[in-house]
Amino acid sequence: MTKAQHEQTAETPSLSSVQTLRNYALLADGERGALVGPNGDIAWLCVPRWDDAAIFSSLIGGSGFYTVAPTGVRFVHGGQYEDGTLIWRSRWVTEQGVVECRQALALPADQDRAILLRRIYLLSGSVPVRVLLQGRPDFGAHTMLWSRTDDGMWTATGGGLSLRVRGLESATVEDGSLLQDFDPVPGAYYDVVVEIAKGKLPQVDLDASALWRATEHEWADCVPAMHGSIAPDDARQSWAILQGMTSSTGAMVAAATMSLPERAEAKRNYDYRYAWIRDQCFVGQAASAAGMVGLLDDAIRFTSERILTDGDRLKPAYTVLGGRVPDESSLDLPGYPGGSDLLGNWVNEQFQLDNFGECLLLMAEGARHDRLDVEHWRAVEQSVRAIEKRWQEPDAGIWELHNEKWTHSRLICVAGLRAIARHAPGPDAARWEGLADTILAATATTSVHPSGRWQRSPEDERVDAALLLAAIRGAVPPEDPRTVGDRRRHPRRTPGPGLRLPVPARQASPGRGGGRVPAVRFQHGAGRAPAEQRPGGLPPVRAEPGRVRLPGPVHRGVRRRTTATAGEPAASVRPRGHGRDLLSAGLHGRGVRDVTTQSPTASRPRRTISGSGAKTTDVSLSS
Repeated sequence: MTKAQHEQTAETPSLSSVQTLRNYALLADGERGALVGPNGDIAWLCVPRWDDAAIFSSLIGGSGFYTVAPTGVRFVHGGQYEDGTLIWRSRWVTEQGVVECRQALALPADQDRAILLRRIYLLSGSVPVRVLLQGRPDFGAHTMLWSRTDDGMWTATGGGLSLRVRGLESATVEDGSLLQDFDPVPGAYYDVVVEIAKGKLPQVDLDASALWRATEHEWADCVPAMHGSIAPDDARQSWAILQGMTSSTGAMVAAATMSLPERAEAKRNYDYRYAWIRDQCFVGQAASAAGMVGLLDDAIRFTSERILTDGDRLKPAYTVLGGRVPDESSLDLPGYPGGSDLLGNWVNEQFQLDNFGECLLLMAEGARHDRLDVEHWRAVEQSVRAIEKRWQEPDAGIWELHNEKWTHSRLICVAGLRAIARHAPGPDAARWEGLADTILAATATTSVHPSGRWQRSPEDERVDAALLLAAIRGAVPPEDPRTVGDRRRHPRRTPGPGLRLPVPARQASPGRGGGRVPAVRFQHGAGRAPAEQRPGGLPPVRAEPGRVRLPGPVHRGVRRRTTATAGEPAASVRPRGHGRDLLSAGLHGRGVRDVTTQSPTASRPRRTISGSGAKTTDVSLSS
């Protein structure tokens, strides 16, 4: 890359400058979220709310950007969050020195107005920095016209939005962009404050230092210490992300973005800027397990309002204001590479029976913490009536597929009814337990495989990982033979080439090697070694740089050990932490797994496998 090409990449984002998703940092204030790239560009921001149109949309091939980065010099990038916050520090190391930009969405948040804070510091040497700002509302469909006030403040309007900038008094307008160069000096900082709102901006005089202090205070106030966790730093950061994605309405969006690919060209590119009822319930239950009632209250409030409004016609997802998710449509943009440009989500027409069971499980956690009021109990009764009315109907289920009588949906309703019955008055408790027994008996009649395990539906004999939740959530006892059969059967029947499991990034301890391991990809083999070749049923682990190889299919949550080649660590897959750990509770109700490495000299049972019958499973440790 030539120097001129590098300068263009660093200063003016283009279609070619889109980054791998893991290289973006999320700024969020509960009402909206921005993605900051390694070149200092804000590539995504919808205003005023999560599901509104984007003013910066280069992430999916639109236009509009806001860049703070070194100019005219080569650099390498890095960055980190400040502990327990979504305040991000971008750092650039150049041949002449080191410079940072501290950035955040200001707190407390305003539903109708976004405030972006950016503060530039020179840490060493001499590094010129350029600020470049171009707002393009409605995914780039509109331009904004700039004007300068007498006191050096810049304003712009267009596409129904207003924009105001403080801190760029010496800026010029070039090709529709606001541009100013800085020559920072050590010991000083340079603030740029950008306000964006729908309609007119309020006439207030904002002080950058006061905004930073308020933002720091809000994060310190809302993120707990998590001392009871085995990984308090990771738990605090997870909590900060959940807080940052939860609106003042109580709704937590599934993602800040839209149409990003789950896998390149796989056609699974959806708009997730909405609040899924099931996700609300999972987060609330996780917060309850961690003993933190703030997010539990938010989840109860939002789901209760939706149940009382829509009753047995509850939708799987809503906007953060409780509105209908729009139908899918195309923006006529290139999309993220390998993705698409779809706005809206087809889930708006689905019926998912298990949501009522999840809501009851959530309410049971609220009752356990004495957080339910009269309106919440009305929502409980409404949920029970919805289950009574619709449990025999086909539904789209947890995987949002075609309508069928999914076993998981019915078992989760059983679990929810049993959980809330423990907190209900006598007559209601007996009736709800009776309904749970009826549903369980009917499901057992139609959805148990001849081998004795649960199957996906009366018409689908396959196993499904979601069926394991029946015992985890309390629909049946953990030792129930139908669930035990699923657990034994599932690893041999996992469809598809791979399953990606989220693993919170954590720093490896000294002697464990490996560094940060944020994700694990399990590639399942086509077969297994004969039983006589698998002592104790546990395959060995062979570790290679950046890759762990497991003979046989992966058994999640089971420890595996083997003697490592000299200089290579042996790996383990183990359950993580205690029930009170927020991460253990799991954002999606599944046990989070932690992948670590063990010293070759560690004292552990060693197992080996011989013979040619073993198939290989790859576990790629991706950074």
